[in-house]
Amino acid sequence: MSELTKEQQILIAMRKTLAAVIKDVTPPPGMKHPLSEQTITDVRQCLGLISVREKELAAAQGRTGERPYYADEPQSAQVVPIAGLGKGKQQD
Repeated sequence: MSELTKEQQILIAMRKTLAAVIKDVTPPPGMKHPLSEQTITDVRQCLGLISVREKELAAAQGRTGERPYYADEPQSAQVVPIAGLGKGKQQD
């Protein structure tokens, strides 16, 4: 994988910072949100623009198939242990 460009590093930092701010200011269920509706809309637009630009940069680098996944999500590839490979057992 190639090194991240300065723009990619900035986008990642911005996305992580916005996500952290959202997490910090999100109130418990039933409480009023401290941010105005316009601010919430603006943050969503910023995250959307960041995401679009990250996809454009990834496509320009030929990394179009990447997407995040959960650790417990089944993967399409399976690991085959090397110890199980061999010349087959000889029968008597």
